[in-house]
Amino acid sequence: MKKTKKPIIALMYDFDKTLCTTDMQNYELIPALGVKNDAFWDKATALAEDSDAPMDRVLAYMYQILRSSKAASKPVRRENFVQFGSSVRFFNGVTEWFGRINEFGKSLGVQIEHYIISSGLKEIIEGTSIAHEFKRIYACEFHYDENGVADWPAVAVNFTGKTQFLYRINKQALELWDDRTINQYVPENERPVPFRNMIYFGDGVTDVPCMKLVKVNGGCSIGVYSGRKPQVCEKLIGEGRVDFVFKADYAEGGDLDACVKDVITQMASKDKLVRLSLKQKYEKSVNNKH
Repeated sequence: MKKTKKPIIALMYDFDKTLCTTDMQNYELIPALGVKNDAFWDKATALAEDSDAPMDRVLAYMYQILRSSKAASKPVRRENFVQFGSSVRFFNGVTEWFGRINEFGKSLGVQIEHYIISSGLKEIIEGTSIAHEFKRIYACEFHYDENGVADWPAVAVNFTGKTQFLYRINKQALELWDDRTINQYVPENERPVPFRNMIYFGDGVTDVPCMKLVKVNGGCSIGVYSGRKPQVCEKLIGEGRVDFVFKADYAEGGDLDACVKDVITQMASKDKLVRLSLKQKYEKSVNNKH
């Protein structure tokens, strides 16, 4: 029996419209290219839905950034993307959320880890005020040429591709290049972050694969929304794809805060019981050998 460590509970977040108020590209990146936000996304959609040469929607918007940059003669470098991160605006309570939830986990004897799994741009997220709160940020990235100018997508994270990162967190095979560990068989109860200790936060249908995967494997999925509750959230909970739906308000004492603390409490108790059961089974097997 391996020596037990402090249980890990992983909180995993989409970014756009889950933690921040709109698509991260809309704050400064797209305006800096001299394009209206709606016009930019319309062109990206047209690229994706081109009947002659359809394109993955994430690759389409990344390509449109490069195309708009070239058309405006405004080369974009990594440091530019990072600078744009400072303009990102978050929902109420987000900036205080992480420290408070970490302390709550400590009070229950568990370790809280936060992760981003986003189809947005990693470089922009790294420039935000909350970037340091995450153990890993999984998101789209650009490749840069010899002059440091973005010239090609290096990583593209679409809505189905997001699910691979759940397994990376599950097995703690966190590096993108680590194909060996992610594909190695490990019994679920021996994985560092079992699915029963995962909470996924998302805002819509692009998060459904992650929401469903976490939920059916014993974790918790939470849908968030801004303004009035949209029909999509009603649909998600009606179809059993999420466990709960809340307004995107992360303030202390709010409905989302209270629910997440209850879920963490339940997960901590369940993890303790599972570990106790495994310990007793192990001790019985050792005694039977003697």
